[in-house]
Amino acid sequence: MSRTLDVYFGEVKAGELVQDAGGSLGFAYASEYLATNNARAISVSMPLREEPYANRIAQAYFSGLLPDENSRQRLASLLGISESNTFRLLEIIGGECAGALTLMPAGKPMPNELDYPPQPLSEKRLAEILDTLRSHPLLAGNLGVRLSLAGAQNKVGVCMIDGEVALAMGGHTTTHILKPHIEGLNGTVENEIFCMRLAKKIGFFAPEVSIRRVGKVAYYLIERYDRTTDLKNSTGLIKRLHQEDFCQALGIAPQFKYEDEGGPGVTQSLQLIGRHTRAPAADSLTFLRMLIFHFLIGNADAHGKNYSLLYRGETPDLAPVYDAICTAAYPSMAKQLAMQIGGLGLPDTIQFKHWLTLVPDTEPARRLVTQEMQKMATSALEASPRLARELRDEGIDHPIITKIQKIIKKRAEHIMRSIEMPH
Repeated sequence: MSRTLDVYFGEVKAGELVQDAGGSLGFAYASEYLATNNARAISVSMPLREEPYANRIAQAYFSGLLPDENSRQRLASLLGISESNTFRLLEIIGGECAGALTLMPAGKPMPNELDYPPQPLSEKRLAEILDTLRSHPLLAGNLGVRLSLAGAQNKVGVCMIDGEVALAMGGHTTTHILKPHIEGLNGTVENEIFCMRLAKKIGFFAPEVSIRRVGKVAYYLIERYDRTTDLKNSTGLIKRLHQEDFCQALGIAPQFKYEDEGGPGVTQSLQLIGRHTRAPAADSLTFLRMLIFHFLIGNADAHGKNYSLLYRGETPDLAPVYDAICTAAYPSMAKQLAMQIGGLGLPDTIQFKHWLTLVPDTEPARRLVTQEMQKMATSALEASPRLARELRDEGIDHPIITKIQKIIKKRAEHIMRSIEMPH
């Protein structure tokens, strides 16, 4: 017996996600949706058409809406569901996903957000939620919470009301993502705010981030770039912007997000940008700069799910920097880069000649790479100590920040030496 979820794109039903008796997924656009003048594909991996998309593409895309790895395992265990049952997991938590999709049981209308106002959280309740997230990813199982966010880290979508944190209910649109520290890794909250603010300082578009505290417990708060707070729709509610990560766009299942496991590499990513974004030349350069930035900050975990396409209109742009964290600060974390540079994954082995393989073999392209690497290495070296002082003035200080600065210095000097070597 098959089961169905209605897939809403914004306020409009775009199609149906179907699970057959054998557990395979299929997605088909609704004929009424296809007949409208403003119908848009939910993914570049699933262009508009009448023919349904079979399990390989549907599973890769919709599974990408769910948490990754251990968070997904714990979520499934908590709900009494197989972790491979994408359909059932989305049936329970698919009310508020990354991007503009909402998944509802077949025939059930989209909830009226005015009927589900966010619940302001007292300091005591917020402390309880931070504790609960350790065992209840996305607060799954809490009555009225229907949130689905991809990624391996514990997190929950929240609303900010008059500067205070509120819990979204009934699939209500969230405006921010709250992350507690990662168990077993020291200073991840301070680590991520330093790296994200550094990105902004050296010229990237990046969401606003902050650290807040409940008693002595710090948590990280990031504004959602796939939500607009300045533009309102006709009901006065926050507008959702659609997005999809590179794995979803390329039809790659999230468990294969690392290049050496079959996930997107630099070439595939650049081809995706070149085929689909509004400004492919500018976005390709920004993507190259993102690769350099993640190398400089020691982030080996910048995989295909940490780059996205963001739809402000019909044609997407490259999404801002997100999930930037220095993994090199933790000896227990892998050193191999999620995306290889010139066929190499270990940072110490990557030389300037390997970076040159990422661009056409022309003098202007080589000159551009040289300029960008020199500029970014210099900017990161200059901005890092200034940022550390600014954070201390805000009361944000942790030994991990000093460790990140040392890693940036080492990586920047490595880049500069590599550029100066004969090649």
